Amino acid sequence: MEPIRVMIVDDHALVRAGIAALLRKAPGIEVLAEASSGKEALRRLRRLRPDIVLLDIAMPGLNGLETTEQILRDFPQIRVVILSMLGGEDAVWGALRVGAAGYVIKGASPDELETAIRIVAAGGMYVAPAVSEHTGQEGKASLEAGFHALERLTRRQRQVLQLIGEGYSPHSIAQKLKLSVKTVDTHRAHIMRRLQIHDTAGLVRFAIRTGIISA
Repeated sequence: MEPIRVMIVDDHALVRAGIAALLRKAPGIEVLAEASSGKEALRRLRRLRPDIVLLDIAMPGLNGLETTEQILRDFPQIRVVILSMLGGEDAVWGALRVGAAGYVIKGASPDELETAIRIVAAGGMYVAPAVSEHTGQEGKASLEAGFHALERLTRRQRQVLQLIGEGYSPHSIAQKLKLSVKTVDTHRAHIMRRLQIHDTAGLVRFAIRTGIISA
């Protein structure tokens, strides 16, 4: 089997070196490259095309969330795992909302990081168990359930959901997205069925909770 190729992106050289040293001991994982900023990572991705990008959130210039958005826009086949000191629900939702497939606390064990990489490389998602220390087990379950629910929506359905959350009428949504009102209504029905939400107020609450819109 081909190794899982990883790029490590962090503005601290010692952190990058430590993570790289740990991963080089893991069978089937190759540390392809390192980068000290989001901009450097985006430049190198055009040539290297790793399978996984391990990405810090708090970086100067282009932060981890902005970098994630650009990576997934330009290289949709690449999977992003966020590494952060933050374990609060807002931080995790922010990362998952922009498309990260995994979230690992920087205090995690080497085994946990390796597990996250393997799960994400196989097409799954990973939310660190340590998140439960900050959000509680119910909060962690909510994060995972919300992430899986968002994955069930198409890009167009997420656009419709955002506009519903922002208070636009079906007619206004149709104008903004250049769709017919009937098509908007169909998208709304599909969203409700996939999320198992049965009214507009519930859709708005879901959009706020998942960070699609702000309260």
